[in-house]
Amino acid sequence: MYKVFVDGEAGTTGLQIYERLAKRDDIEILRIDPELRKDIQERYRLINESDVTFLCLPDEAAKESCMLVENENTIIIDASTANRTTEGFAYGLPELDLEFRKNIANGRFIANPGCHATGFLLGVGFLVKAGFVDSTQQLTVYSITGYSGGGKKLIAEYEEELAKGWQKSSALMAPSPYALGLSHKHLPEMTKYANLEVIPIFNPVLGPFYKGMAVTTFLTKNQVISDIDTPEKCTEILQLFYQDCNFVKVLDYGSEEALVNGRLNPTICNDTNNAVIQVFGNKDAIQITTILDNLGKGASGAAIQNMNIALGLDETLSLR
Repeated sequence: MYKVFVDGEAGTTGLQIYERLAKRDDIEILRIDPELRKDIQERYRLINESDVTFLCLPDEAAKESCMLVENENTIIIDASTANRTTEGFAYGLPELDLEFRKNIANGRFIANPGCHATGFLLGVGFLVKAGFVDSTQQLTVYSITGYSGGGKKLIAEYEEELAKGWQKSSALMAPSPYALGLSHKHLPEMTKYANLEVIPIFNPVLGPFYKGMAVTTFLTKNQVISDIDTPEKCTEILQLFYQDCNFVKVLDYGSEEALVNGRLNPTICNDTNNAVIQVFGNKDAIQITTILDNLGKGASGAAIQNMNIALGLDETLSLR
């Protein structure tokens, strides 16, 4: 039986990880007394007693926890932003590259990807790395996400408004673009792991729904080679690449599976660890959209998938 400690189990991601693992009979969850959750000595004890520790913490606290690791057999899976581009940390997106999967399987320190980054990299990361998309071009990315990604404070803000009956005059009823300075904490990993030479232009948007997200990248003719210069061609390339993946599905061109009355539905992967990719567009430009649950494949689901791989288990255990 594997011993698992969730450092920061009271947060949104920590709670989701705990709930998923509590149903497994091969896992013993090490609990911390709520009054000691910031006590370094108690965290040190539990981290080093565990086979796997998930860090569901603010960046500085996650860095502190990493420094507490002395047990050479303890695997750290960091769900914060702190170590996603840090040397020595495996990047936890196994579908993107076989080398990534090997690094997760053999690594002691694993960085869980950001939700926006996961959608972006699954959509275009392979295409850039394989030379189908020009790495010197500046890509444009639009992502709409459920408000749960903002954590407890933002959830409370939205749910307070929800309790009022979602007044039509409320600003929260409308999609809310943020990171308006064109800077976002997911951009470094998006740039690095897609092998881009130019930081993308990234427009994240909060939607008036709890969870689910759709991450879209736009590609023009001068950004791609002829092999993928139509939505149909691009779809075929992506379907071939992801054909053996458990959690990534590329829909046929023209499919309406992800649509409701012709409109994109960013919630179709909710409560799963799945990501659905669909290519849209015309003869002049294409868009690649990845739909996922920001709390699933975008956070807790990905963390558990990475744990399963690192422990040599079936990666689908406790996931769907």
